Amino acid sequence: MNQHSPSYAITIRLRYSDSPGAMGKITTAIGEADGAIGAVDIVNIRGGKISRDFTVNARDVDHGKRIVEHLRTVEEVEVVHTSDRVFLMHLGGKIEVLPKMPIKTRDDLSMAYTPGVARVCNAIAEDPDSSFALTIRQNTVAVVSDGSAVLGLGNIGPRAAMPVMEGKAMLFKEFANVDAFPICLDTQDTEAIIETVRQLAPTFGGINLEDISAPRCIEIEERLDKELEIPVFHDDQHGTAIVVLAGLKNSLLRVGKALPKIRIVVNGAGAAGTAIVKLLLISGAKDIVVCDREGAIHAGEPSQPDASKQWIADNTNPRGASGKLSEVIQGADVFIGVSAPNVLQTEDVAAMAADPIVFALANPDPEILPANAVPHVRIMATGRSDFPNQINNVLCFPGLFRGVLDVRATTINNEMKLAAAEAIAATIPESDLLDDYVIPSVFDRRVAKVVAQAVAKAAVETGVARRRNKPAEEIM
Repeated sequence: MNQHSPSYAITIRLRYSDSPGAMGKITTAIGEADGAIGAVDIVNIRGGKISRDFTVNARDVDHGKRIVEHLRTVEEVEVVHTSDRVFLMHLGGKIEVLPKMPIKTRDDLSMAYTPGVARVCNAIAEDPDSSFALTIRQNTVAVVSDGSAVLGLGNIGPRAAMPVMEGKAMLFKEFANVDAFPICLDTQDTEAIIETVRQLAPTFGGINLEDISAPRCIEIEERLDKELEIPVFHDDQHGTAIVVLAGLKNSLLRVGKALPKIRIVVNGAGAAGTAIVKLLLISGAKDIVVCDREGAIHAGEPSQPDASKQWIADNTNPRGASGKLSEVIQGADVFIGVSAPNVLQTEDVAAMAADPIVFALANPDPEILPANAVPHVRIMATGRSDFPNQINNVLCFPGLFRGVLDVRATTINNEMKLAAAEAIAATIPESDLLDDYVIPSVFDRRVAKVVAQAVAKAAVETGVARRRNKPAEEIM
């Protein structure tokens, strides 16, 4: 059963006589309908009647409707209206563009616009690189999606994807003071997306690809990263991989195991799964078996239908394991799921090695619920905020792009990804690690700063930075 969540919060305005026991009747009715009261606010008192707004968390949309209907049965209580707090938050969008300085006089206007702006335009025409210093490129990222793989909703299209991209732009600004703008494209053609982003690139200092379905997202990112002068980063691939590696590093410290000596099973051979595997191999992992719907992928199979699965077949599963997930997981030290709900059973985790680590990251419903796994698992992580050890890309992308922009990096290489993972992991001292605290909270404000510094340093050391970085404290 789903838990109560602010994602399904409703505000119910009730009007009733201000008499003894009235408030008790209302709160009892909400409790009888299994609603969780979050706040109660007085609106007004008129004609002997009081109006109050009750904010109530429900389990889902239908549950919210049942709570309201139950309140309608309470005598002498009028349901004035209800509102969905999530929809209220989205009215008119969640972001806006604001000027950095006021335009109050003719002098202001002549400097910000014509004729003064012409001098700046000429300067950039003579030195295109100065566009990073003299325009919003210095601190701006495009969040680009075609709406083909949005959260757990699937191919819902560019218009429906916009609220997610707006939300991502908010997170960039909130956690790393990066100005990000959502761009949802009305095409799912690979060539059209590449060409569109190429044409938009002069406006931005970086490109964050988001919620584009596999395997197209891999080709789009690889080609754009080669062709553009600014870094291109598909967060669903590499952001996930970086945070998974950070959490796994701390988990292995906690259980006293070493990455090169453990057996890892990854369920999900899409873009995220492939990126995770690549980063783990670079970090020293030796024994990784990747499963898709058919079971373990291995070199003895016929040619794979796409390049990423063929890469997996050629570079993983050194023991040649075959069979279903339930077979190959036996004796494994680590399970990482980026696949589908409920594909992992209690008996599967019970058959793993001692002190098993399970990262069940399918959203919104994981490969196995913590309640079912915990009796047999030492460390459990999910992608959800209502369980401990949330593997959330918010720990990565704000700080990563902060570092990238600070040094005007031309790309995001493996050294920068590894530096980001190490910075996230090191935010928690080894002495403070717990089984349910192997990854920092998304609200830990230290994370973006240390990630930015580590990424910028790695960019400079690997020769992809166009300038030395400023200290993160000066910007964030």
